[in-house]
Amino acid sequence: MKQMLFAALMLLAFPVAAEIQTKAISYEHDGAKLTGHLYWDDAIEGKRPGVMVVHEWWGLNDYAKKRAKMLAELGYVAFAADMYGDDKVTDKPGQAKEWMQEITTDVDAWRERAALGLEQLGNSDMVDPDRLAAIGYCFGGATVFQMSYAGTDALGVVSFHGSMPAAPEESKGKISNRILAFHGAADTFIAPEVVTNWQNKLQEAGADWELVIFGGDVRHGFTNKDASSFGIDNLKYDARADTVSWMRMQDFFSGIFAR
Repeated sequence: MKQMLFAALMLLAFPVAAEIQTKAISYEHDGAKLTGHLYWDDAIEGKRPGVMVVHEWWGLNDYAKKRAKMLAELGYVAFAADMYGDDKVTDKPGQAKEWMQEITTDVDAWRERAALGLEQLGNSDMVDPDRLAAIGYCFGGATVFQMSYAGTDALGVVSFHGSMPAAPEESKGKISNRILAFHGAADTFIAPEVVTNWQNKLQEAGADWELVIFGGDVRHGFTNKDASSFGIDNLKYDARADTVSWMRMQDFFSGIFAR
């Protein structure tokens, strides 16, 4: 009995350390059953900004979830959105390309599915729905750009080594959120003229945008330590680009969420 009493007193004197919590969120779009994952720090009280994470073309794998957890550790509520549904995850480039093209072929549906993911985040009672953002990797980078072009509740979006679809003519004067993109100069997936066109169309649209290009041998997938494991020469991790882009993202959030 004395030991039990002592243990109880110790718990009162030294509260259990807060931990990052997570739960699965199920939703549907166009017949696809989607499952995203919400992450938050249970030591933080009250509403806080929310950030959605959009996965690479491999699907909602552990890497995207890891980034969502890292955002929760920074004090945000993070939601790793599911763009494929039905637990589709692969490490085969051919399969990944097929799934990605199934989504990107219908641009309106692509945008709708992304917006639905952001809606799941905003529905959380821990989130301030007026302070939302989205980040994306590879295919996810293109996805957050499409959110901007369509009009989004996110105050800002960040792309890491994302593909770079140009802003369409109809988005001129209608892109209200801020855009930040990180790109590797040695990324052979995205031709220089594609990068230039992306910049020109955003400029014509009157968007608030910034592009950071890492020189040298910074290739696609530079934030992912497992990039080279997929057997594609253009995929390569770069520690400096990873660190710098993550820090710049935090500065970006500090600006858009300040009030």
